Amino acid sequence: MSGPVRVLLADDQQLIRTALRMVMADLDDMEVVGEAGTGAEAVRLTAELAPDVVVMDIRMPGMDGIEATRGITTDPSESSTAARVLVLTTFDDDDYVYGALRAGASGFLVKDMALDDIIGAVRVVAAGDALIAPSVTRRLIRHFASSRPEPATARRELRGITEREREVLTLVGSGLSNTEIAAELCISVATVKTYVTRLFTKLDARDRVQLVILAYEAGLVSVG
Repeated sequence: MSGPVRVLLADDQQLIRTALRMVMADLDDMEVVGEAGTGAEAVRLTAELAPDVVVMDIRMPGMDGIEATRGITTDPSESSTAARVLVLTTFDDDDYVYGALRAGASGFLVKDMALDDIIGAVRVVAAGDALIAPSVTRRLIRHFASSRPEPATARRELRGITEREREVLTLVGSGLSNTEIAAELCISVATVKTYVTRLFTKLDARDRVQLVILAYEAGLVSVG
């Protein structure tokens, strides 16, 4: 990517937006191009400003972050940009994480993360890579599984993947990083990246977040 990462901040809390904007203002590789206090405004500004990344709160008045994420990522009439959405939420009391990810969010941030970690996450997603820290992945699975029945009777079928690809998908769903998967399977990190890329294509997955969800829905990983 040439030039700084263009970021749109969408949060109904001015304090959150101000804190992120102040940090990003000191960075040469990042530029805040706009701020939105509602979901509808986030969708409109994404279409107008074409940011690379939208940092999206879930709980906002009117159109919430889930609906706004869906509008940005899947509805060409609302936005023709290639913006990627990072969901920003208070994890412990938020029941909408699964819905946001299913709506097309490319990553998941919690508001109690260090600002440096949030900045790093924006860079990762802007580069087109995956964003979910392994520890957050495990918490995420436990969280949305607690409100969804274990997929024992209606598990998603995974067609066309090899046994090794299934092993890699299981480890991705368990929250392991590429480096950890390489160590677990005694293969190189480059080989793991190749398998993950193949899984994206074969399973029509947008990113690593969706691979985690697919692994859970296929019964490859479970709570605990």
